[in-house]
Amino acid sequence: MATNTDAIVVKKPPLSVRIYKYRYFYLMAVPVIVLLLLFFYWPMLGIRFAFSTYKLKHITSGKGPDYSTGLGNFKALFTDRFFLDSFRNTIALSFWNLVFATVFTVVVALLINELQHEWGKKFVQTVLYLPHFLSWVVVASIFTLLLSAGADATGSDPTTVGFINAVFLKLGLIDKPHSFLTETSTWRPCWYIIQRWKETGWGTIIYLAALSGISPDLYEAAEIDGAGRLKQTWYITLPSLMNTILIVFILNLAKILNVFESVFVLYNDLVLSVSDVVQTYTYRKGIQGNDYGYATAIGLFKSVISLFLVTGADYVAKKIRGYGIV
Repeated sequence: MATNTDAIVVKKPPLSVRIYKYRYFYLMAVPVIVLLLLFFYWPMLGIRFAFSTYKLKHITSGKGPDYSTGLGNFKALFTDRFFLDSFRNTIALSFWNLVFATVFTVVVALLINELQHEWGKKFVQTVLYLPHFLSWVVVASIFTLLLSAGADATGSDPTTVGFINAVFLKLGLIDKPHSFLTETSTWRPCWYIIQRWKETGWGTIIYLAALSGISPDLYEAAEIDGAGRLKQTWYITLPSLMNTILIVFILNLAKILNVFESVFVLYNDLVLSVSDVVQTYTYRKGIQGNDYGYATAIGLFKSVISLFLVTGADYVAKKIRGYGIV
């Protein structure tokens, strides 16, 4: 016989009571909230300068920004050949660097994971991690010396040229020293190599963590079925890493327009056509040219493009994998 029972309704305590009960948790959150407001949200008020003419003369005269400009900065932006060139360079450099980073970090992580001795694995990891902790200024100095053409342009005295040129001259691969960082044909390949030398080891950390989470039972079952290491990698390891690869790719895609320091310390006027990026162009306009309104407009445009890139990549990920991360 069915009986009707009243539903048990749990009444929530008032908000003030809940806040008092968890007051120490709220207190712990206060410094984080203050930092977020101070360093992330308060600076966003500066977006208004993108719609103004704001130069050094406005500061020295005490007049403040001229907001009659409106969308004038953005109109000038899309007709500025130098900005358009820097935007194309940014996309090209960042996209291929992202591709190389994904491929190299995954491959290196797989190779490290195959090392049998724990001490050997830790030694290799330490050696690969070290370049990440070097400042880009130090890295630029090292590779400028290595790739330098030296004072002797004829190459008759290899001791005056950089190490790379000296080796190439000794092997007969070149007939005279090349200044790799001042030639448009070689600057980008050198930049990609330097990026991978510095960051590949650090990028393997998250993939090694993901590899450690793969069940050994899968490999044992595959080995019983006769699958070798290559097939185990192709059919077990890589599919297990795909979610991690996708998440890292989307997160890095958000930073695709933020390349600055690595370019700034390596580029020069001779290779500006292939190395100038949005951030270096903004630096020259805003800091060196004192055109703060125009520089702010560039930064706002860059942020909007980054937002579209991330949401677009997440949409594609949802279509392919069935879910995204945003």
